[in-house]
Amino acid sequence: MFGSSNRGASSYAKVGLETSVVAASPHKLIVMLFDGALVAVLSGLMHMRSGNIPEKGKAISKAIQIIDNGLRASLDKKAGGQIAENLDSLYEYMSARLLAANLKNDTEIMVEIQGLLTELRETWNAIGAAPTAIPADVAPVRISNLVSA
Repeated sequence: MFGSSNRGASSYAKVGLETSVVAASPHKLIVMLFDGALVAVLSGLMHMRSGNIPEKGKAISKAIQIIDNGLRASLDKKAGGQIAENLDSLYEYMSARLLAANLKNDTEIMVEIQGLLTELRETWNAIGAAPTAIPADVAPVRISNLVSA
């Protein structure tokens, strides 16, 4: 009569995700891309181990899409310089390795990519958690305004 509860839960989750994306900072969006890629890699690994080839292929394809169309596409090579170039190469490597893992049914490659994504996500989170420094030319003005007030 009201449809499946699974469809309702899925719709609710989709609205929650869309709301999170709209409200997220650029930094948080990158974390969300890492999370999505990790979930897809872990799903692909689970399906690979259980022998579910169609679902394995879907999950690995999703991980590749997130890496290529999300993480790689978000790089600003002009502003990011050598770091952005290195990340671009790493993302390219991860996509190629995921494709190889899919073709060879290689769980070791999947674990390798999971480790790389996890390490990058943790590093990205550490960068976001670092306090923003006040430029030196601004700090004395603010302090002097407080003292004279």
